Amino acid sequence: MKAVIVTGGKQYYVEEGTILYTEKLDAEAGATITFDEVLMVNDTIGTPIVKGASVKAKVLKHGKEKKVVVYKYNAKKKYRRKQGHRQPYTKVEIEKINVK
Repeated sequence: MKAVIVTGGKQYYVEEGTILYTEKLDAEAGATITFDEVLMVNDTIGTPIVKGASVKAKVLKHGKEKKVVVYKYNAKKKYRRKQGHRQPYTKVEIEKINVK
């Protein structure tokens, strides 16, 4: 089975066994979570979501991505600003796609 889910403001195309990196979720490692916003299952497209469909996933770990450096400057004005950012993520594995 294949599905399109929404989490963290992004859409993901998943199958059972897919490992994905999403925006940070409030769940501990090893916990099971359910995604209820399913936009598509196999060839069934929702309006906007498929009623009764859900996707179960297992949280594998939490972490931070590589650092992104933001550097701002104005030429000839001695203005320099350097800032780093590491986006937190949650690694999940899709276990089951349910359709009612």
